[in-house]
Amino acid sequence: MAESFDLVVIGGGPGGYVAAIRAAQLGLKAAVVEREHLGGICLNWGCIPTKALLRSAEVFRLMKDASAYGLSASSVSFDLPALVKRSRAVAAQLQSGVKHLLRKNKVSVYEGHGRLAGSGKVAVTQANKQDGKPVAELLAKHIILATGARPRVLPGLEPDGKTVWTYKEAMIPEAMPKSLLVVGSGAIGIEFASFYRTLGAEVTVIEALDRVLPVEDEEISALARKSFERQGMKIITSATVKALKKSPGGVTATVASKADEANVTAERVILAVGISANSENLGLEGTGVKLDRGHVVVGPWLETGEPGVYAIGDLTGAPWLAHKASHEGVICVEKIAGVAGVKPLDKTRIPGCTYCHPQVASIGLTEKQALDAGHQVKVGRFPLIGNGKAIALGDTEGMVKTVFDAGTGALLGAHMIGPEVTEMIQGYAIAMTLETTEAEFMQTVFPHPTISEAMHESVLEAFGHAIHI
Repeated sequence: MAESFDLVVIGGGPGGYVAAIRAAQLGLKAAVVEREHLGGICLNWGCIPTKALLRSAEVFRLMKDASAYGLSASSVSFDLPALVKRSRAVAAQLQSGVKHLLRKNKVSVYEGHGRLAGSGKVAVTQANKQDGKPVAELLAKHIILATGARPRVLPGLEPDGKTVWTYKEAMIPEAMPKSLLVVGSGAIGIEFASFYRTLGAEVTVIEALDRVLPVEDEEISALARKSFERQGMKIITSATVKALKKSPGGVTATVASKADEANVTAERVILAVGISANSENLGLEGTGVKLDRGHVVVGPWLETGEPGVYAIGDLTGAPWLAHKASHEGVICVEKIAGVAGVKPLDKTRIPGCTYCHPQVASIGLTEKQALDAGHQVKVGRFPLIGNGKAIALGDTEGMVKTVFDAGTGALLGAHMIGPEVTEMIQGYAIAMTLETTEAEFMQTVFPHPTISEAMHESVLEAFGHAIHI
């Protein structure tokens, strides 16, 4: 017999499980359908385990640089299986935590593949089974699609899981490759490039656009490239990989640029060229749900064109970030429940972080975007070489850049590169939510000595009041 719910969520990732828990908190009877792992790609094969790997690489780097801190460490090495084991244990611990939270909030969990099966109906079948035997039929007035996305595959560059990797294989290497080619220099590509380079692999990064980390402010992008190249990475921009030829020794990539065409050989290749939405086999045919290049089109409250059906997270398009998915899940559910004061998500106020070395974090408009939008701007910059805490840490490579509207003093964007900037960007996120102007920033007391003082100095510099530069 079909079981009835107020809300059924298809997908148990950072958008789906958060939506279900919030619904339960608001008194709705909720269920989650998940075909693989609760917590989704982010928790199991993305955000979390990669940060565990990058932490190990960071500690290794600091151990190798021990003499710079007046310390001595000999025979510094790493144990690759142990690194991977720790990363997987971190993911497993958090997945267990998600299961506990769902039980605690009395959210029903169904293991299997969920799809729309008529108005207010969800059919659940066995996942990854050819026969797809029925598991359950669920009834719900409200259904949220939160099925996420998967790595984008380009014709001729298909991954094989052996020499040509996606992020999944890159997280569980059986052996450390001596050389690595990373195709794509967005957050995923650069984080893997940083991890493997720190552990000693020769790394080449290919980017189709004219700069690495192309969504970041141009100055930050340029500083990042200089740092990566000083670390020994080879960066090739304005280039594409036309073909991959496998051999016993690895893979040879044909790389084409405006100037010429050349071959690059490496033991392994990591493909990081974007993602594709998981919008197939969801029963969307014959419904009012519309797709745009594979992504589900939604309104301000995450509603689709089909009454009672909503979509959140990577399934709905950029930015493809876990925290965006979670926030959308809460907004969607609170709107359904009639919570007062719910506001649509402002995508210009979503921070983005890249956990390479040095770290990169940003929010809002880049300087170019602000100018292109017609703003008269005031721009502040503060290099970390002038920051006492950064000097004490021995990590002065970086900068904080702020972009203000010259007329109103509104913060339009903030862009940071350096140690722990992924932890500091939330300060600017809060400020933008509160519609803070330069006046409030200037009057705020920042603690000393902290790297966050550079955030204050950048604001002061934009308006001609910087003290330490």
